Amino acid sequence: MAISETRVLTAHIPLQLADKVDQLASRLERSRGWVVKQALTAWIEQEDERDQLTREALADVDAGHVINHQSVQAWAESLSAEVPLSVPR
Repeated sequence: MAISETRVLTAHIPLQLADKVDQLASRLERSRGWVVKQALTAWIEQEDERDQLTREALADVDAGHVINHQSVQAWAESLSAEVPLSVPR
C-alpha cells in the first residue's frame, strides 16, 4: 500500500456537528479524521459535478440549445392531467 502525502487542515466546527462526527466515528469504528476525510471528499466530488453540469448547461445556452419558458410552463401544468404533454425538446 502506497502512503500518500498529507497535510493537516484546521477548521472551527460547531459543537453539535463535531459531536455527530464523533458519534459516527464511534459507530463505524473509524477515526474522526477518516469520517471528516470521507465527508470532505464526497462534498468536493459533488461540487465538481455541479460545476461541470453548470458549464455544460452554459455551453448549451451559448450554442442556442434552449427551450422557451412557455413550452416548459405548459408541460409542467400538464403533469397533473390524465395524459400529460411530452417533455419539451
